[in-house]
Amino acid sequence: MIIPIRCFTCGKPIAQDWEEYAGRVSAGDSKKEILDSLGYERYCCRRMFLSHTEIIDEVMHYKIF
Repeated sequence: MIIPIRCFTCGKPIAQDWEEYAGRVSAGDSKKEILDSLGYERYCCRRMFLSHTEIIDEVMHYKIF
């Protein structure tokens, strides 16, 4: 859905870097280098970026009453 505001494990704020991460990944940069340059060293925070999938566009087609 939407990237969580904070890491589920350690509580570090991560949402502010999602746009830059997604843009650089689509440009073809290495995910490891991107996360290193953004300052994410903990594996729990890196997991949040690597395992996130954007499905909000697909979910928006359904109406929930």
